[in-house]
Amino acid sequence: MDQVIATIEQQLTQARGESRRLFHGRGRCYPGLEHLVVDWFPPVAVVRLYADVEPDWLDQLCRALEHQPEIGALVVQQRGRGREAQQRVLFGEVPQRLETSELGLRFQVRPLQNQNSGLFLDMREGRRWVRDHAGGARVLNLFAYTCAFSVAAVAGGARSVVNLDMSRGALEQGRDNHRLNGQQEAQVRYLAHDLMKSWGKLRKLGPYDLILLDPPSFQPGSFIAERDYARVLRRLPGLAAPGARILACHNDPMHDTVFVRDLMADACPQFRFRQQLPNPDDFPERDAGHGLKVMLFEQEA
Repeated sequence: MDQVIATIEQQLTQARGESRRLFHGRGRCYPGLEHLVVDWFPPVAVVRLYADVEPDWLDQLCRALEHQPEIGALVVQQRGRGREAQQRVLFGEVPQRLETSELGLRFQVRPLQNQNSGLFLDMREGRRWVRDHAGGARVLNLFAYTCAFSVAAVAGGARSVVNLDMSRGALEQGRDNHRLNGQQEAQVRYLAHDLMKSWGKLRKLGPYDLILLDPPSFQPGSFIAERDYARVLRRLPGLAAPGARILACHNDPMHDTVFVRDLMADACPQFRFRQQLPNPDDFPERDAGHGLKVMLFEQEA
């Protein structure tokens, strides 16, 4: 427990009031704690447990968090593939919607949402890269979710962004995220469509200088990486402007970086691998290739 609390205290100091992961057990750098994740949406901490734990151990953790002056509220979620999520508010007031910040940008999150809060904290360096490199670009954001990439792109001077996601509710939250940052909505489009049935629509709105691809790893009825990632990649050359870049993401621990690079080499050989972005320092991984992979590809002239 001492190691957990020491890590959380260190991350709270580094957060400087912005959202951050306080403890990342799933990276397997903390033996015996692979089931534990703690996220920080000031002033709310969210403990996520991916396995059953002893009640006394959990009580000790919660008491220690309650004594952290920065933490005003605590949510505990029991999660895991194949099981229904359960959650409790241990102390404090937790709103249904909460404004939080990352890299100076504002986002709306839902700390009580059973699955995802609305902002994937491990993608921070990806959003930083997009903000730094989207100047003047026509951007296509596939599997846009709540449009965090889009917010970063507009903040970086993108000419336009097209967001596509099957969830109309997620895109509405994305629209709110743009409004939170005072961004002009005329630059942004929202398409609540099934990607596999929308290629013609996307072609009409293109071509694109930067394509962002961040699909779920395993979402039956929507996207399964082993089956669908290559299907999407094969369509991208028809959407890309000359010299376009693709930022391709994958977060399945069963696949290393070779998975996407091999798919890209087969489906889009004209796009060359340029670099893999670093993951945030609050997401340590014992085996780096099995955490989040964010890879940049660029079309050869």
